[in-house]
Amino acid sequence: MTNPYFSDELTMLREQIRRFVEAEIVPHGDAWEEAGKVPREVFAKMGELGFLGMRYPEKYGGADLDTMASVVLAEELGRCTFGGFSADLLVHTDMASPHLANVGTPEQMARWMPGITSGKSVCAVAVTEPGAGSDVAGMRTRAVRDGNGWVINGTKMFITNGVHGDLFFVAAKTNTEAKGSRGVTIFAVEKGTAGFSVGKKLNKTGWLCSDTAELVFDNVRVTGDHILGEVDKGFYAIMKNFQNERTVLGAMAMGEAQKAIELTLDYVKDRPAFGGVLWDKQVIRHRLAERAAQVEAGRQLVYSAAWKDAQGMDCVKEVSMVKAYCGDLVNKVMYDCVQFHGGMGYMRETPVERMSRDARIQAIGGGATEVMLEEIAKRL
Repeated sequence: MTNPYFSDELTMLREQIRRFVEAEIVPHGDAWEEAGKVPREVFAKMGELGFLGMRYPEKYGGADLDTMASVVLAEELGRCTFGGFSADLLVHTDMASPHLANVGTPEQMARWMPGITSGKSVCAVAVTEPGAGSDVAGMRTRAVRDGNGWVINGTKMFITNGVHGDLFFVAAKTNTEAKGSRGVTIFAVEKGTAGFSVGKKLNKTGWLCSDTAELVFDNVRVTGDHILGEVDKGFYAIMKNFQNERTVLGAMAMGEAQKAIELTLDYVKDRPAFGGVLWDKQVIRHRLAERAAQVEAGRQLVYSAAWKDAQGMDCVKEVSMVKAYCGDLVNKVMYDCVQFHGGMGYMRETPVERMSRDARIQAIGGGATEVMLEEIAKRL
């Protein structure tokens, strides 16, 4: 039976991405983890295949698809077992570049979008700060008018693609009189702009092949044509894209969880134990069956939320459910998969060991579970 959420085009896209992941990502992921970065050529290869601009207009190298295409991409990247690679790509395609697509002028789109869809220009989004993550209202980075331009000062933290990125969409407070999250503006800042630097590359528990950085803005001057959208209205653009970001993170989490279950099934069906194999033990069979059911439920929750988003429906509650449920569930799945691998599950040579480290951030990044539960509660 055909999946009601996916057209034949999206089904073919899924198969194409899965083949690419198996041929071009899985064999090289360990080396990228060791190096702490994903080679730029990988972005270019994915750009050539059309994977980087699926949601954007054809005239800029895109395919004019909708949210369901992002879900397909995120799920299949999640299956690669290298969460850092998945994070780098999804930040580029679904967390940073949508700011340009959503509110960019035709001139800005023509200037920057072709590089993004081709993979020649890697982008990042800089909202989070040392003291302001999910709480955007706590932002301290400032931008003040200076003649026909703006001068930005501040620090951003935990920025994916921060070290090797080319184009950064930076949120800064432009109206200090505005209360809370109001008075924020988004600026496009290019690598090499005077005063803009990488403070330091951050050393993480997981996502080792994803470069994550602290960014410093020291009197960074940009012209007015680097403003995305309206001055002081950037918070609304940030909130709008949070829905897309949280949906793709949920899809990525379910791809990871499904792959971990498959790897664990292969292991327990082959691992000798007590005169048989581990799969013979009912407690293991039942726990994996339970997790498989939960992952299927999570996957359907992702699909439903993404479909609503593609139809232009209000889906903040559903997307918040996706982020809260899937972010927690992937960690529960990884715990069991490591447990059922026994000692091997604690060895760096075993994919589930890496996947368990990579998954921990899923309950934090893009909106912590506790914040998401509050968003759900407001709408009950």
